[in-house]
Amino acid sequence: MSTGGIRSEHREGVTTLVLDRPQRRNALSLPMIEALGRDIAQAEGDAACRCLVITGGEHFCAGRELDAGIGRTLEPVLAYDEAYAAIFRALMQLSKPSVAVVRGYAVAGGFTLAMGCDFVLADASARFGAMEMNNGFPAAVNSALLAHLAGPRVALELLLFGDPVPAETLYRMGLINRLAADAPELERVAADFTVALAALDPLAVRLTKEAHRAAASMPLSEALSYAKNLNALLLASGRIEEGARAFARRRRKPN
Repeated sequence: MSTGGIRSEHREGVTTLVLDRPQRRNALSLPMIEALGRDIAQAEGDAACRCLVITGGEHFCAGRELDAGIGRTLEPVLAYDEAYAAIFRALMQLSKPSVAVVRGYAVAGGFTLAMGCDFVLADASARFGAMEMNNGFPAAVNSALLAHLAGPRVALELLLFGDPVPAETLYRMGLINRLAADAPELERVAADFTVALAALDPLAVRLTKEAHRAAASMPLSEALSYAKNLNALLLASGRIEEGARAFARRRRKPN
């Protein structure tokens, strides 16, 4: 199904949102931005979806359209940016794992979109960059994301220099999870990675994402208290005992 320049596909627990505007290197129009927000929210409410993938074709995304035609009146400008920010709030709050699969250019808002996902898989030809700086304005939303994802010096360098950054560089920085040699290998890597994510227990994934999110904004002492209480709840609910029995059954199975 395709709406607003986004094509959605569903297979074996994995929902894939394909940016489908190749003539503009998947630059995000307002309809695409609105569609992305809706589709991520729909994935959250879909019990059959256990992993969300965002990808493009030859290029991931060249960022937001600079000529979006929204004018310079305050209300439509605010509505446009609210729709854009809603994508990242939805990704942050998503209880299922999200994966950006990147080929070609992921620059400006495309770089931001990739960084907004839980995981990034890329081929060696992919190029990332905060190209906004080349046009004289900051990558505002990506500044918020990179401040939480990378060390301060690394984040500021990525945000201030607009030159495209090779995927290998981001991989060494820990901002890319898997680096494939080429497009066919990336397809295989992405399939294995997303199938493995979709096979995980959905409740355990949701609780892990919530704990990870909470711990990132807490002092260590408070994060440890949060973790202790979560463990106590899981033990009292029988969830840990149930997991131990399942592990024992797997061990008894013949090879």
